[in-house]
Amino acid sequence: MDAHPILALWAHPRSLSTVTEKTMRNRGDMAVFHEPFMADYYTHRATRPFAMLETGGDNWVDYPVMRDRILVSAKKRPVFFKDMSYYILARLPEDPTFARACRNLFLIRDPRLAIASYWKKDPEFSLEEAGLEAQWRHVLHLRDLGIEPMVVRAEDLAQDPRHVMSLVWDWAGLKFAEAFSWQAGETPDGWNHVAGWHPEVIGSTGVTPDTRDPDAVFEEAARAAPHLGTYLAHHRPFFDRLAALADSRTPALPTMLT
Repeated sequence: MDAHPILALWAHPRSLSTVTEKTMRNRGDMAVFHEPFMADYYTHRATRPFAMLETGGDNWVDYPVMRDRILVSAKKRPVFFKDMSYYILARLPEDPTFARACRNLFLIRDPRLAIASYWKKDPEFSLEEAGLEAQWRHVLHLRDLGIEPMVVRAEDLAQDPRHVMSLVWDWAGLKFAEAFSWQAGETPDGWNHVAGWHPEVIGSTGVTPDTRDPDAVFEEAARAAPHLGTYLAHHRPFFDRLAALADSRTPALPTMLT
């Protein structure tokens, strides 16, 4: 039997990826994995432990184990997972088959908001963990393999989730589903070890826009943590390259690479 679609969401931290995952879970017809390659990265390659992570049990497995779980699950029903590109970047050259098995979707958010938000959650986060450089290098790797990802701006998604997700689902070979609102207070399966990172999503009832001024948000954080200016300067060019791959002519209309 042919495998069902595997929709891989490659994000950077604080990019609205978890609330996007919540929408995918709310469809009710998919196997969903929350950051399946995080443990592999923080066990084998990270220079520091992950903040607010409850370790132990089945969360701590290696890349091949989680990859195979995803592939096996796709034999039964469609699969969605969200993860960070920097978790998997070192694994990419050894496994082009898995990259080709996925529909690779990239989600980006204004780095002023994302970096400030990450700092509030984890003041010791590293330059690499801001994540946008790894996303860009991930895109380049996929292009070398002849794979065309889709790039979506978090701001577009939050402004019109129904429209943007319908485009994503159509591109990924998934049917449309009414999945844009839910009951607040539920912690989905697979989130227990990272629940401290996601109280806003757990308490939410849907995707909502962020109406704050990005400059003001970032400047407030940078006054307390000046090194964030260096982080922003490093990652902003990669964000700009990724944003250029999304359609800037029509709001909430992402495009595939050509």
